[in-house]
Amino acid sequence: MLGLKLPTDPRWADIAQKNIEEILVDHAYCEQKAASTAISFIVTYPEYSELVTAMTALAREEMGHFKMVHDRLLKMGYVMGRDRKDEYVLKLREFFPKGGSRVTQMVHRLLIAGLIEARSCERFRLLSEELDDPDLAKFYRDLMVSEANHYTMFLKFARKYGDREEVDRKWQELLEFEAKVMKDLGNKETIHG
Repeated sequence: MLGLKLPTDPRWADIAQKNIEEILVDHAYCEQKAASTAISFIVTYPEYSELVTAMTALAREEMGHFKMVHDRLLKMGYVMGRDRKDEYVLKLREFFPKGGSRVTQMVHRLLIAGLIEARSCERFRLLSEELDDPDLAKFYRDLMVSEANHYTMFLKFARKYGDREEVDRKWQELLEFEAKVMKDLGNKETIHG
């Protein structure tokens, strides 16, 4: 359903299991950044009322997810620590050229956001199936459903505001590029790497 061209290596779940504190810290920052991305869409494209409405709800939801992850960190005796650069996201942002019309740039941002959500969904599924802690596994199963909805929402808006055929072509090209990125980053104790 997600259309990812390269599934996560199953060994990543073992890396995550052995580094759950790092995974949770990275996850907390991912939720923060997702909320920030939603707010950025609102600030940058206020004239797209349907998008603004959806991004307002998304920002609230992502901050709710952040609180859930942060609460879990505290419950387990961990603290967030400092944020690290997300190599995965930085690489994805290199795919589309700078410039172009405002709408083109918006569509590109929507596609990248959708892909990040799709990969998160796939990773959450793996965590839900592979973690030894049943409570934490359920936590990730519940989040997986939400991430799938986010991925489809971003893709829907890209198709709404861009030319459908062109958007679908760019989406496939981005998926191919992301598969190459994942070959290098797919073995780290981070949500996307």
